[in-house]
Amino acid sequence: MRRGVKAAIVGGVFTVMVGGAGYGAYNIVTAVSGDGGSSSAGGSTARRTGPPSGDEVEETARKFLSAWAKGDADAAAGYTNYSENARPALAGWRDDAHVTHTVLTAGTPRGVTVPFKVKATVTFGKQSRTMAYDSSLTVVRGETTGRALVRWRPSVLHPAMREGDTLVTGESAAAPIEAVDRDGQVLTKEKYPSLGPVLEQLRAKYGDKAGGSPGIETYVEREGADGTTTAKTLLTLAQGKPGKLHTTLRASTQAAAEQAVKKYAESSVVAVKPSTGEVLAVANADKPEFNAAFNGQVAPGSTMKIVTAAALIDNHVTSASGPAPCPDSVVAMSQTFHNLKGMAANEGATLSNSFARSCNTAFIKLSDDLRADRFAAEASNRFGLGKDWKTGITSYDGSVPVAGGSDDAAGMIGQGKVQMNPLNLASVTATAITGAFHQPTLVAQSLDDRQLATAQGLPGSTVGQLKSMMRLTATSGTAVNVMAGLPGDIGAKTGSAEVDGQGRSNSWFTGYRGDVAAAAMVLSGGHGGDAAGPIVRAVLQVGP
Repeated sequence: MRRGVKAAIVGGVFTVMVGGAGYGAYNIVTAVSGDGGSSSAGGSTARRTGPPSGDEVEETARKFLSAWAKGDADAAAGYTNYSENARPALAGWRDDAHVTHTVLTAGTPRGVTVPFKVKATVTFGKQSRTMAYDSSLTVVRGETTGRALVRWRPSVLHPAMREGDTLVTGESAAAPIEAVDRDGQVLTKEKYPSLGPVLEQLRAKYGDKAGGSPGIETYVEREGADGTTTAKTLLTLAQGKPGKLHTTLRASTQAAAEQAVKKYAESSVVAVKPSTGEVLAVANADKPEFNAAFNGQVAPGSTMKIVTAAALIDNHVTSASGPAPCPDSVVAMSQTFHNLKGMAANEGATLSNSFARSCNTAFIKLSDDLRADRFAAEASNRFGLGKDWKTGITSYDGSVPVAGGSDDAAGMIGQGKVQMNPLNLASVTATAITGAFHQPTLVAQSLDDRQLATAQGLPGSTVGQLKSMMRLTATSGTAVNVMAGLPGDIGAKTGSAEVDGQGRSNSWFTGYRGDVAAAAMVLSGGHGGDAAGPIVRAVLQVGP
């Protein structure tokens, strides 16, 4: 073994350490088509089948980690099943990430998976620091040669990496920011975990506009589908000077949102200020790295009846006090629709009554008179859905398509092809109670002069009828238990959305209190009042 390289195997655990000077190289020829390098990198040329044996798993992991630790990207890539993808990433470990000393310690294999610890010294100029983390690799059988090979994934290099990512050390991609709420209180991901990905995106987009200066960092660089580049910091070698970035968030509302989503798995909530569209809070449970509150694409269930009711009124199909019969079942485009179990039919129901009870059949029965194109136009032209929102970070702005067939009728009760998230639904409620569409924002438009989406909004008479129906829902309808005891001007709408193959429906709820509108979803949460409702209530309790 070469001087400077040490390897030890003790009880199934081995460690490889290499200093920063001198890197060895193997003269190997690598193959393609998912079979890694040539047989010279893996030993025997005999073709084997079946899952890799325990000995093969340990030997392959040892050889791969040893070559990686020595900085020999060619050799390490040759032990993977996609050497052409692995080689540049492994070479970047030294050349782009500036790792000068690597210690890799593998644990006991669990089947074909080998956990290992990484301790990497990063040196850039006069700055040097060490980052340590856990990773794992999986050994598979090569498709054509039968060799035992490491299944290549960028996450082997670092768990934060995905396909197409680059690990970089250098001047940070953007200057750090000190994000503050609307009252000047500092917002950090440590205090508000859901804001982690939000603050990363705000820093990437506005760091150079906030007056700060970049530091030296090791970070994962990622290019999004829209062409924008984001960076996730893994290690800070030298601090930059943060610039102050003012957001529309309110710390007290954000704190309430963070606490509320902790109680329900896979839950998300957004609160907005209806009079301006400013986002007051955004929170996600379980997986804050994916901002489902802003980027989710899920059927919103009966909360969509706010838009449907507005369309029925604006197109003169019926009114809040007009007829909206609620039969046990109804057929639209050969599909039979039912109400929630236990709901009594009411052929003499008004729209207000069917809205407050969340009668599906009443809205489906009126779908022929409304027509799908008018429903879609209401969603877009009056509520601003699908209008390319520019909130300040990446967001999805809803979709209400004319799909054809029974999906169009289903869309009017928030099923079919309709896709929404809590940001969209909070905005719908804000438009419903003010009559004006204010595109939601996280930072002031003046910060970058971006073009905000616009929409026509609603006539005053429609607003009055929607508010009366939402008040009725909150005081004597399906939302009464959730909203009971909240003071001031309140209103709400419940929803549950069935998903094929999912045992329990998704829970949706939206409500307002004064100049705060909030919406929440809980995947597999059941009825709207069961899970999403308590989250919205907790946010509204903070007050306007």
